[in-house]
Amino acid sequence: SLAIRVRDELGVLFADEQFVGLFPVRGKPAWSPGRLAMVLVLQFVEGLTDRQAAEAVRARIDWKFALGLELTDPGFGFSVLTEFRDRLVGGDAGRAVLDAILVAAKDRELLTSGGKARTDSTHVLSSARELNWLELVGETLRAALNAVAYAEPDWLSARALPDWFKHYATRIEDSRFPKAHAKRVEVGRWIGADGMRLLRLVWADDAPPALRELPEVGILRQVWVQHFHLVEGEVERRDPKDRPPGAKRLVTPYDIEARGSVKRGTMWDGYKVHLTETCEPDAVHLVTDVTTTVATVPDDRMAAVVHAGLARRGMLPDEHWVDAGYANSSALAAARIDHGVDLHGPLPPVAVAQARGEGAYAQDAFTIDWDNQHVTCPNGITSTQWHHRRSEEQLPVIRVRFSPADCRTCPSLRDCVSSPKAQRREITLRPRHEYEALHQARQLQATDEWKRRYKIRAGVEGTISQGAQACGLRRSRYRGLGKTSLQHQLTGAAINLIRINAWLTDQPRARTRTSPLAALRPAA
Repeated sequence: SLAIRVRDELGVLFADEQFVGLFPVRGKPAWSPGRLAMVLVLQFVEGLTDRQAAEAVRARIDWKFALGLELTDPGFGFSVLTEFRDRLVGGDAGRAVLDAILVAAKDRELLTSGGKARTDSTHVLSSARELNWLELVGETLRAALNAVAYAEPDWLSARALPDWFKHYATRIEDSRFPKAHAKRVEVGRWIGADGMRLLRLVWADDAPPALRELPEVGILRQVWVQHFHLVEGEVERRDPKDRPPGAKRLVTPYDIEARGSVKRGTMWDGYKVHLTETCEPDAVHLVTDVTTTVATVPDDRMAAVVHAGLARRGMLPDEHWVDAGYANSSALAAARIDHGVDLHGPLPPVAVAQARGEGAYAQDAFTIDWDNQHVTCPNGITSTQWHHRRSEEQLPVIRVRFSPADCRTCPSLRDCVSSPKAQRREITLRPRHEYEALHQARQLQATDEWKRRYKIRAGVEGTISQGAQACGLRRSRYRGLGKTSLQHQLTGAAINLIRINAWLTDQPRARTRTSPLAALRPAA
């Protein structure tokens, strides 16, 4: 079996010393943390629950062999896995589990530095159920009332409105909200008023101070600030433009780090995971980096994060293939300058005609003198202004302007500028290292050779599919970014063991499935 083969070929993957910082010095000895780490990885390999994994440790010979246990070893209670995961999250030790497998693969010469790698991301649904707006505010208020009732039952009993027991004693999803829009607005208004009343009671002078420290009350306050405000003394819902951006807006009171996002038509509440794997044709493809973020973090910020993580572990590739979401001028330049990595990905098209390279007065037709900080147009006129500024996205840019006195008299002015009222040409440049990297990349991507080589990136879609189908990659098992990140680290470790086992047993990689109709598609 996989467990036996991994032990035979790779040896002991996890030592107790790797996790010594997660446990106190004094107290009763814990079950071997190295073995617990192995149990967690095998659990994800086979898609088991905690109870099933603990039973496998007690009853299965192949697991006992992989863990180095006697056949008579009784194992442990399944709750030990929950406690160990909490320790891994608290000590940010999830990466150590994945790294240990990569180190063993290196020792077995299954993994080498350099070469090619590819990265892609996918959505991850929160473990908490997706809520509509009425369910969000109603459930948030219900959670706060339950927390206050548990902490100070007598205090709340003396102040609670009779309707609160009717509306918030059971789960909000069991309520039948009206279908008419006007009536739903009215329901949201009185939920907002009830929540505002509770907040006023909690922050009153005679309220127990401990109530203000309850996490549920803090979440209630945050959600109410985001969704309600007072209009002439009445609680009203905020207009869409008056609400905070998605990166700050809570989507459920039960997973406060989850965020709502959309990518290519897919809308979800939760997180996003980025998988990086090796992709040499004559070697096993191993996951070398797993990075989990909130759902609203764009892909174009992640290339530097992935490279920094790979650099710390000495696993930087020579070529890194990504999709259009990761590729931009700053990412290309930073990858080359900071890490010596050639980042390859389709660059976004240029929207401005003057910058696209069309016509005699396209931006490429202008001569840039970076040392003397001026630009010369095709007619020999030199720019008069060169300023370092920030773009709308707060990225560094260079604003170059020509003199109106020179441009107004030029017979080619209308061909040179895009606006019919413009009196001079203006050019926006990236910093020199980004500009040159972008220019070289666009020239390279126009070749048939680059387009042929870029096909290698598509293979990472299969890795995401394997993670989703075999290990539940797209659904968080736990609440919170820390535990979700640990889940993905264990998923990456499990995928690596599955692939190492397939490589050692000479199992061929699955071919990309093509439907009969797709096979008849004419060549482009």
